[in-house]
Amino acid sequence: MLEAGGVREAMSTAVAARPDLVVLDLGLPDGDGLSLVQSLREWTEVPILILSVRGQEADKISALDAGADDYLTKPFGSGELLARLRVAMRRVARSDSEPVLATGGLVLDMARRVVTVDGSEVHLTVTEYALLKTLALHSEKVLTHNQLLKMVWGSDHTTEAHIVRVNISNLRRKIEPDPLHPRYIVTEPGVGYRLRLLDPTAGAL
Repeated sequence: MLEAGGVREAMSTAVAARPDLVVLDLGLPDGDGLSLVQSLREWTEVPILILSVRGQEADKISALDAGADDYLTKPFGSGELLARLRVAMRRVARSDSEPVLATGGLVLDMARRVVTVDGSEVHLTVTEYALLKTLALHSEKVLTHNQLLKMVWGSDHTTEAHIVRVNISNLRRKIEPDPLHPRYIVTEPGVGYRLRLLDPTAGAL
């Protein structure tokens, strides 16, 4: 494990050591941690977990929009921290080029563009499929409304968060056993959405 005391040292350490994971406090003595996140994202997709006393939704959204993978507010228990670290590493272990993603009873075959739930094919619109695929390629990572708008609809729609909410609702009706209590696409209140990775052997509730 390597440690750095500030933005400049952290950047030089990351370039030299190419870490598998970055745990970052936003309050650094020589600058804001957000600038470090943005700089790292210019050249690496290493998972970045933010630990901060800043607990406002706006702070979380800013960090995630900058490129962080997850955000944990202090104080927190060691068990929760370890769980978040395991999730981040599990996401890295799965290649984004993997043609099939299975989570619980939901299977997304990207090569064939086929979605099934508990063995039955589900028919999605072009937008619904693009939204699900985007969430799948970043599974277990919180994607903000702005990120989803840019990835699925393009930069011209970045002020239209309601489009995301409507399509998430439609998608949940088609893939969730209980859309009111989703098990696949979970909401991070005030921030965005995350596709959970469940045991593929776990069927519908």
